[in-house]
Amino acid sequence: METRVAVIGIIVEDLDSVEQLNSILHEYGKYIIGRMGIPYREKNISIISVAVDAPQDVISTISGKIGKLSGVQAKTAYSNIKSHE
Repeated sequence: METRVAVIGIIVEDLDSVEQLNSILHEYGKYIIGRMGIPYREKNISIISVAVDAPQDVISTISGKIGKLSGVQAKTAYSNIKSHE
């Protein structure tokens, strides 16, 4: 199976969506390389970056599910590096 490395950038403006966001990330935890979260208290938002190594369709699914959450935006940047598991 071909996998790609990507970073999903997430902005959380509605902190009530954090529990659902964490549930999605937990569901796809086996694909997550690392995660960094920065609370920006002055603006009452959270900025999260999630590095993943997964098949293209899985990355799209993760980003899509996150982007459907209320008050949450997600954008994905893909590496050109592809590998086979």
